[in-house]
Amino acid sequence: MPIQDHELRYALSNELHARPFPVLTAPSRAVYLAVKKTADAAARDRGEDLAHLLTLLDRYGATHPKPGATHHSCRIGRHELKWEQHTEFVTYTVFLEGGGERPFDPADWEVFPDDWLSAAPGVRVTSAMIRVCERYDTSRIQDMVNEWFVPESVAASFVLDETAIIAGDFRIDEAGHLRFAIFTEPGVRPRRVGRVVQRLCEIETYKTIAMLGFSRVREMGPQMGALDRRLTDLMGSMTGAVAQPAETLEQLLAISSELENMSAQASFRFGATGAYEALVQQRTQVLRETRFEGRQTFGEFMMRRFDPAMRTVKSAERRLGAMADRAMRASELLRTRVDVERSAQNQDLLASMDRRADLQLRLQKTVEGLSVVAISYYAVSLAGYLLYPVAEVVGMSKGMLTALATIPVVLGVWWMIHRIREKME
Repeated sequence: MPIQDHELRYALSNELHARPFPVLTAPSRAVYLAVKKTADAAARDRGEDLAHLLTLLDRYGATHPKPGATHHSCRIGRHELKWEQHTEFVTYTVFLEGGGERPFDPADWEVFPDDWLSAAPGVRVTSAMIRVCERYDTSRIQDMVNEWFVPESVAASFVLDETAIIAGDFRIDEAGHLRFAIFTEPGVRPRRVGRVVQRLCEIETYKTIAMLGFSRVREMGPQMGALDRRLTDLMGSMTGAVAQPAETLEQLLAISSELENMSAQASFRFGATGAYEALVQQRTQVLRETRFEGRQTFGEFMMRRFDPAMRTVKSAERRLGAMADRAMRASELLRTRVDVERSAQNQDLLASMDRRADLQLRLQKTVEGLSVVAISYYAVSLAGYLLYPVAEVVGMSKGMLTALATIPVVLGVWWMIHRIREKME
């Protein structure tokens, strides 16, 4: 078409189709690994993830992904590898054909060399072994579930219109992995089986990453409790007369700073926890579970074990925000109180300054009067020396002449000082 495409049009369109579901048939197996940096995982060097993948691919002589790729699928030996890079973690899923020599055999993990695992740019967040079997009669499935999983924790249900049965206990076995089993009806499409496997991996991973928020809340609990008590005590002391309001205000500002620092450090974790929780719920819902032989479903397991932890995280987030708001309101209230007291002090100070200014004015007027007298005295004396020769000519005594000169001199001096003050004002 005679129109220019946006430079990202094809890239954005292809992104929606870039992570296809695996294609699996029963019997088969899958081993799943999720790796995450211990700190600042979202800001990690993504090149390290890609370099670690390339090291594994070179071991098997497999094809490399494109530069900057965030997902890749290829054959490694006799198996199929699926690699995905996410915001905080990277996942490896290897699909193996057949049921293996024994269920959930740790030897399946030999597809990942030990030295390659030890060089991973991060730590293991979760790992799982998934077994895909053909569907047997109900009693045999019950026996397998009881043998493979911990009875008090196991969850099992029909999924996808009862075309498959999933089971798992979300417990780590002796080899350090979680276990999931899928029993499929004959004739179920391989891509549908792959979707179930993918959903189980996502549920486990997102659940584990979301629980990091719960761990953070438990770490923050003692500090939040201590700050809450300090804040409550300070606010209680504000109900009466505050001995040193400025010192109390400094303590409130210190608490506000600590709360804001905690909030800033935990904000990403809280936001990520909420996002991962929503993903867990969404992935669980799309399985369309129905009850299998009276056992709890995966959704019920999440409701009983996972949801309370998420509610705790949300409660801690709200509590932290409420404490920050309380500290801010208390600071504003105390600051207003301090301002009112300072205004009253300023008014008293201004009144005192007015009184001092009035006294200074009176003193100045007094000094001006004395100055007129003193200057007039010296001026009259000088005038007398000038007028004494004239007294003999006109036949007037020196005293009379001095008396006649006094009044004009005093008036002249007063007028001169008055003019000087007016100019200064």
